[in-house]
Parts: sequence; C-alpha cells; structure tokens
Amino acid sequence: MSNVLFDAPGPRARIRHRYIGALTLLIVVGILGFIIYRFVETGQFTAAKWELFTFPLVHQKILEALLATLKAFGLAAVLSIVLGLVLVVGRRSHRRWISLPTYLFIELFRAIPLLILMMIMYYGLPPLGFTFVTPFVAVVTGLTLYNGSVLAEVFRAGIESLPKGQGEAAYAVGMTKSQVMRMILLPQALRAMAPVIVSQLVVVLKDTALGFIVTYQELLYLAKFYGTQGNYGSPIIPSTIVVATIYIALCLLLAGVAKLVEVRTKRGPKAPRRSKGTAPLTPVPAGLDQAAVIQSQ
Repeated sequence: MSNVLFDAPGPRARIRHRYIGALTLLIVVGILGFIIYRFVETGQFTAAKWELFTFPLVHQKILEALLATLKAFGLAAVLSIVLGLVLVVGRRSHRRWISLPTYLFIELFRAIPLLILMMIMYYGLPPLGFTFVTPFVAVVTGLTLYNGSVLAEVFRAGIESLPKGQGEAAYAVGMTKSQVMRMILLPQALRAMAPVIVSQLVVVLKDTALGFIVTYQELLYLAKFYGTQGNYGSPIIPSTIVVATIYIALCLLLAGVAKLVEVRTKRGPKAPRRSKGTAPLTPVPAGLDQAAVIQSQ
C-alpha cells in the first residue's frame, strides 16, 4: 500500500514542475520589478520624499507610535486569551442556560467585522453615556471581543481533539468537571494548539492598524499623517514603506516565536538524567527480593 496520496512524479513530470516553478518565479520577479520601476519613475525614492524621515523628532514620533501599537497589542492579546478560556469553559458546560448564551456570544462577535466593533465602541457608546471610551479602550475592546471569540473555538477544537478516554478516566477516579477541564484537558489542548494561538496573536498585532479609523495614534495613523505633508511632496509611499517594514519585522518576530513553540511541542519529554556514578537499575524478576538485587548492584 502506498504511503502517499498521489503517485510519485516521473522524469517528465519533474521537468514540467521545474518549468512551472521557474515561470512562477519570473512572474513574481517581473511584478516586483515593475512596481519598483514605477516608484523610481514617479520619484518615490528621491531625497526630497525621504527628507522628512531624517529628523530626530520624526524618529521619536515613530517610536511613540510603535509603543502605542505594542501597548494595544499586548493588552488585547492577554485579554483575548483569558476571554477565550472563559468562553470555552462556558461553551462546554452541560447547563443549557450557560452553554447557549456562550455559544450565541461567540458566534455574534465572530460574525461582526472588527472595524465595525471599534466604530461602535468609539462612536456609538459615548452618546449613550459611556464617556470613558477612549480610542485606546475602543481598539483593545474590539480586538478582545473578536479574537477572544476566535480563540474560544481554537481551544474547543484542541480539547475535542484529545482522546476521550482521558476525561473518562479522570471522571472514574472522582474528579469533577472543572478539575478535569483545569488539570487534564486545558493544559494538553493549550500545548497542542500553541502554534495556532501564536498565529492568531499575529492577527491581533496586524489588526491594531485598524485603530487609525478611531483616531488611535498607532503606526498607521502616523503613516497617514506624514504621508499627507505637502511641504515634503506628500510622501505617502515612503511613509507606507517605513511603517510596513516595522509591521513585517514584528510579524516575523512573532512567526519565529510560533515556529519555536511548534518545534518544542513536537519534542517528547526528556528522559531524567542520572547522577554521575549511578548505575542504571535493572528490572527485578518476579519472586526476587528487590532490596537484595539493588544492593548487589
């Protein structure tokens, strides 16, 4: 029986695959080359367009916007994980009056676009008397509600992928449902789903860019501001390139963390180390005195 889902390619198929790969590479390089050519033709790489980004004050503002982005991301990431854990516990409850509202909550906030959530928080709640809603609160709340609902489904999938015998064995020894969830199922599910969780956190980081709609002064808000400076030729493309480079670096950093977590979770538990001079214990046959065997070693 074959171990692959398709037949291994023959000599002609391998040559055809090489041609297709080379053609795809040429198309991608051609598109990138055309984009760079148009940037050069329109003067996007001239010194006048980039002069704005040589000022120390601009560097300071970019750093402040970066810290604002990381602040919103960090708080939203923690709250999303906490909300996801709470929702998955309620979603798996045997009590209908708990599981049904939790299910509706998850489906509702997964269905509403994140941008609409932020706009509702910032523009819709203050007229109702919620004057404490600042741009930062609107961004973090929207990110938490949406990504917490998504992570709840991630956690649920991780728990349901575990062998059912583990939960049944825990119930058989007298553990309660909350103990089984807290001590048996959730730790294993979190370990198995760690790469997916980190990948969702990358989405949280990128979605902080939507905060410029509600006037939250993060990286994209700053890029829009500097890109409209007419005194420096409205450098919208250079401003976008600078901010995009920062986002790419942050996302690559988180992707590296996800890869590291994935590699570590695939490794099995390490065998315990023996101290120097300690001989390995040999199995004791049935009927022999264990203490006598150990002393003889």
